[in-house]
Amino acid sequence: MDRSRLPLNALRAFEASARHLSFTRAGIELRVTQAAVSHQVKHLEALLGVSLFRRLPRGLMVTEEGEALLPVVRESFDRVGDALDRFEDGHVREVLTVGAVGTFAVGWLLPRLKAFRTRAPFVDLRLSTNNNRVDIAAEGLDYTIRFGSGAWHGLDATELFKAPLSVLCTPEIAADLSAPEDIFRYTLLKSYRSDEWPSWLAATGLKEMTSPLRGMVFDSSLSMMEAALQGAGVALAPPLMFPRLLGAGAIVQPFQVSITTGSYWLTRLQSKSPTRAMQAFANWLQEA
Repeated sequence: MDRSRLPLNALRAFEASARHLSFTRAGIELRVTQAAVSHQVKHLEALLGVSLFRRLPRGLMVTEEGEALLPVVRESFDRVGDALDRFEDGHVREVLTVGAVGTFAVGWLLPRLKAFRTRAPFVDLRLSTNNNRVDIAAEGLDYTIRFGSGAWHGLDATELFKAPLSVLCTPEIAADLSAPEDIFRYTLLKSYRSDEWPSWLAATGLKEMTSPLRGMVFDSSLSMMEAALQGAGVALAPPLMFPRLLGAGAIVQPFQVSITTGSYWLTRLQSKSPTRAMQAFANWLQEA
């Protein structure tokens, strides 16, 4: 078939009729008459040499040939629609897919996204969150923001900032903590990194523990802090990521002792060349 003469109106009529199983309702959607829709479908059937519908006393039934054509037509219209949606105010928008540690996304990134939107209105940001375990290639991400040492195989990593950990808890529990060793009166809320609590205790000058520290283990500082907010125990988390809870006094930091176990990093595949949207996001992050 000559692609320069694709029967687009007939394809639209076919797709709408298949969705509604009615020429009449398809006509209402397309703002044409029922007869016009029927004519377009007959034109497409004649062009293809097959019947796309069985005409029933009440409505339509899509034939086997129509079922084969329908998903292709729908996907094509969806892709055209997505492409057209990328144009705004005379400029093309670029999609940017970012995966971020949930703690960073909620505690730091989301409150600042309005500023990024103002800075780079051409970027259509798609944000997903994770618990620091993510496969950037398998998930098709442009960037990931993760916590750690910055040493990830095959990735280019740019340090954003450190996020020291300190004890955080409710004011009621904090009132009962006059010295670091008092935390053992309460349940310790822990991440899956088993060295964090021992490192913090060592930083306070307490002797090394001879038995493993027991407590609740969380895969996210967000869920850990929700447990702390409910009075479930004392958490070891980055105060920098919870400014609203600290500002409202719902959570307090009873001791100034903190430890640094890593940084937040902006990472991308070394094999991926930065797009204009990626460069805009990276520049904004580093300045912010």
